This record gives sequence, structure tokens and C-alpha cells, in this order.
Amino acid sequence: MLFIGRLFLFLTLQKNFDMKLENLLAKKRSGIIKKWRGVVVGSYPSGTQRFFAKEKDQFANPVGYTIDKEIEVLYDEIMKEGDSDKIASCLDSIIRVRAVQDFKPSQAVSFVLQLKNVIREAIEGEAPLNGLSGELQTLENRIDQIALLAFDTYSQCRQKIYEIRVNEVKNHLGRLLEMANLTIEIPELEPDLSEK
Repeated sequence: MLFIGRLFLFLTLQKNFDMKLENLLAKKRSGIIKKWRGVVVGSYPSGTQRFFAKEKDQFANPVGYTIDKEIEVLYDEIMKEGDSDKIASCLDSIIRVRAVQDFKPSQAVSFVLQLKNVIREAIEGEAPLNGLSGELQTLENRIDQIALLAFDTYSQCRQKIYEIRVNEVKNHLGRLLEMANLTIEIPELEPDLSEK
């Protein structure tokens, strides 16, 4: 009977000690989001970082506002294995801005992968990682997949930018040729369908 009592006590203590990764990350949510937001903002020049930190108005600081809003939603969706459309929308909002700025592709999307380090730092010392390694590996694999989606999003945004630039050059060149009277009309020819 004494053995069963000790076993019950041990199992109760073990159950209280065991903390699922999901619960641990929920407890650390605000700190993780704050640090991850700092990683994103930290990728900008120091003057821009100060501006993002100081200016909270959505219209005076649309980039900082977008980062603040979307990072939080993105984190929550990643943690709950959320709606892939919502994840794609959050990534699009952040990446679209970074695609028009002077970021290399790796710099533009690296913030997604850096979430893994932010999470590891947040849970370090909280619980033995060997008990959470399976859950942590699953989460990190999900983050890797989202990073690939972020890269696809970046590529699509850059492609659209190039298409817009090419069309602008074509339109500008066409207007210049018209102004110089150097344009000619090429008549559309009907194909001869008669047999010879």
C-alpha cells in the first residue's frame, strides 16, 4: 500500500512538473512576441529602428504598425497550427514591405527562421528540453515550412515589382516615341485561309 501511495505521489508530482510546450509557450507569449518583433525591427537601420519604437501612429508609421500587428497574429497562428490563409496573409503584409525595400531575399525572410531561436531562448531553463524535444521539433518544422512560404511570397512580390517596372519603361518609351512622331501603325493582316 505504501508503494502505491508513493507511486501516486510521484505521478502527481511528475504530471505537475511536466509542462507541454504549448502551455509553456502560452505562458511566455508576450515576451516571445516582443523579442521576435525586436528581431524584425532590428533588421532595419538604427534610425529607422528608433522611429519604429517612437512612432506608434498607424498613419505616421505604417511599416512599424504593420510589423507590430502582423507579428502577433502570425505568432498565434503558428502556435495553434492555424489557418494557412491567415498565415499567408500575415506574411504577405510583412514581406510585401520588405520586398520594396533594400533587403536581400535571405534578409527579408530570415525573421521567420529567427523565431526558432527566440522560442529556444524563452524556454531555456524552464523545463528540460529533452522532455519537449518531440514537440519542439514539430514546431520548428512548421516554422521551416512557413519560412519557405515567406520566400515564395517574397519572390512573387519581387516578380510583380519587376513587371511593374518593365511596363513603366514600355509606357514611357511609347509616349516618347509618340511625342517624336516616330510611331507607326502596323495593320493587322488576316491570315489567308484559302487553299492554293
